[in-house]
Amino acid sequence: MNKVTKIMLPIGVLAFSIIGLKLMVANKPEPEKKESTERIVSLYTTPVTQIKRTIDVETQGEVRPKNEIPLTSRVSGHVISIDEQFDEGAAVNADTVLIKIEDTDYQVAVIRAQARVAEAEVALQRELANAKMKKDTWDQKKGNAQPSPFALNKPQVLEAEAKLRAAKADLTEAELNVARTEIKVPFNGRVISRNVGLGQYVSAGTVLGRVFSVDTAQVRLPLTDLQLATLKIPLGFEADNNNAPAVKFTTHIGRNEHHWQGHIIRTNAAVDQNTRLTYAIAEVNDPYGSGADNGVPFAVGMFVTAHITGSEVTEAWMLPRDALRQDDSIYVVSADNTLSIRQVDVYATTSDEVMFKDGVTAGEQVVTSAVTNVYEGMKVNPISKENATVVVSKDAEPQL
Repeated sequence: MNKVTKIMLPIGVLAFSIIGLKLMVANKPEPEKKESTERIVSLYTTPVTQIKRTIDVETQGEVRPKNEIPLTSRVSGHVISIDEQFDEGAAVNADTVLIKIEDTDYQVAVIRAQARVAEAEVALQRELANAKMKKDTWDQKKGNAQPSPFALNKPQVLEAEAKLRAAKADLTEAELNVARTEIKVPFNGRVISRNVGLGQYVSAGTVLGRVFSVDTAQVRLPLTDLQLATLKIPLGFEADNNNAPAVKFTTHIGRNEHHWQGHIIRTNAAVDQNTRLTYAIAEVNDPYGSGADNGVPFAVGMFVTAHITGSEVTEAWMLPRDALRQDDSIYVVSADNTLSIRQVDVYATTSDEVMFKDGVTAGEQVVTSAVTNVYEGMKVNPISKENATVVVSKDAEPQL
């Protein structure tokens, strides 16, 4: 085999391979074309209904005491007794001496103040007697000249009277300090915390504990503008015995649901700048006594749901609570089975229902299924829960 043949043979094989590959690609059968179809999601729907009734507004808040105070010492000394009632969580009675501070030094101060009062009274009587003697002496002279006040002892009498008043003020202060060694609260309450022990030395201004009253409990309830309009309550509202909206409070303790009755007593006169909400103040009387629910108190710190009773009959649209989405929108199924996303003005919501102002017409179907990735005009297959025998399209993707 000559040299030319050795070179041309590999080149010929490579060229033949390339030509064969091109022929195979050219003769490859085209793939079967399949028309793309849009998946249709099957969703539960319910018809919107119109109601005419008083609409209760639902909101939430934390129970707080109407009065809560730090128990503060106004005098210094050693704690010589602590009442058994003064302990965390315990009930305390009004005017019960909870803490007694040693008062020996203050009793001594009272005795000294009493002595200064006696001295001042004697000094005043002396100056009064001098004044009388000087006046009598001047009158006996029967002269035409007018005596000066000093000659009649009047400034001395005024000075003695001022010193007597100052001595009596010192005595009052000393007696007050003795009274302040007995620390009380002005109401029936409960102890939140105790910060003092028997024998401890405390200074004036020391916080010995915290106590709250149990005569009334309050809840600060946030309300939107629409909720205020539904309840017909204005900003700066002050209730009286005839127009205090009723409130039903509920919460779960363990597996049991408990209820308490209260009233709205006022609303703030300004809108909160951070939340753009208005806050109403509701009260429950005697939350640890007659206001308790079968012995369960309306306890401070509890988080409760408030159902505020509407005052007037209102027309509204109603749907199951599942129909309302996070941004106060609903998904309406049009006559051609396409989805329409609409915003609504919510009057009130409960655990089962949502009531809103407008945005729909009578008989329209609204989606109640949980659904994601929705868009305007999306094709759906509506299924009524009341009629579960509806045949689902073969192209429908169930998302119920």
